Amino acid sequence: MILSGERLAPVSCKGLLVIGDPHVGSRRPGRRKDTQWPLPVLAKLERCVAIANERDLAVVILGDLFDRPVETDEALKNQLIRTLKGFRRRPLVNVGNHDIQHTTLTDNDTLALLGLCDVVDVVAASAPVAEFQIGERRVGVGMTPYGQTIPTDVRGSFSGADLHTWFTHHDIAFDGGYPGAVPPFAVEGCDLLVNGHIHKTQKGITAGRTRWMNPGNITRQSVDLVDHVPRAWILDGGGELEAQALPFETNVFDLTGRVVDAADGSVVAREVESAFVTLLQAESPTELKRSGDGSIVRDEIEAKFMQDDTSDAVRAIVRSLLGEAVERHANS
Repeated sequence: MILSGERLAPVSCKGLLVIGDPHVGSRRPGRRKDTQWPLPVLAKLERCVAIANERDLAVVILGDLFDRPVETDEALKNQLIRTLKGFRRRPLVNVGNHDIQHTTLTDNDTLALLGLCDVVDVVAASAPVAEFQIGERRVGVGMTPYGQTIPTDVRGSFSGADLHTWFTHHDIAFDGGYPGAVPPFAVEGCDLLVNGHIHKTQKGITAGRTRWMNPGNITRQSVDLVDHVPRAWILDGGGELEAQALPFETNVFDLTGRVVDAADGSVVAREVESAFVTLLQAESPTELKRSGDGSIVRDEIEAKFMQDDTSDAVRAIVRSLLGEAVERHANS
């Protein structure tokens, strides 16, 4: 079902299993070394099915169920559908930025197909969506998809609820943030706000009555997540999140060019700074639009390498950083 303001019937369960951004996709992320992709992602989802069914939990997926809006691998889609249908209760799925081609969910997006076929319940518009009876506590759940405005006041959304929760998929400034990130703010009537989108687990922040949490992804896509521990989380009737272990391997990234002898640190820092002068001077957004693979900027950097006789270690670092920048641009 695709929800655009509608509400689901109330459900009795023993808690909510919260799953952060699976990013299911047939394309293996650039630095992952897995020979069978996306088997690690599907294995984590299978474990989530077991946890939910064994402990009588409803399921919430925080967005980015898919890594790309249109997944073309039919076998993978069938395998994912099989896994999702293993949940005793149909998962409630927020819409993430990777799930959509445009500003909102449309029939062109693969996630819409899963909603229309009742494999999952997809929240396409910001609204209160469900109530869950967890023991003696009644928990109201609202959701805001990526790109839609997080409400500042949800009072009156859930009559008689003991705990008011909201799930989002946004750039939130948890740990200092970055340009464009929204600082956590008080949402009137909301006790707990759980965010997806930000890949690492973040320390919670309380603003007014509202406690903001960011559990982090179950899929480590980029090398900056090398120390991130993928987990699912059980939300109880009191608003507490309990971590649940998921299967994962530690050594899954190709770190070529990212690990440099500490003795060379100062030299490397100076050389990287010099090598990036060209990149900073280039009109990189314009060049990336002209060349989706970053080839124009890359040519300028390679010329700088030749001119300065840059070391192989620094070349590897800069090429890696440029590659990641190009990939982020392609996925944005």
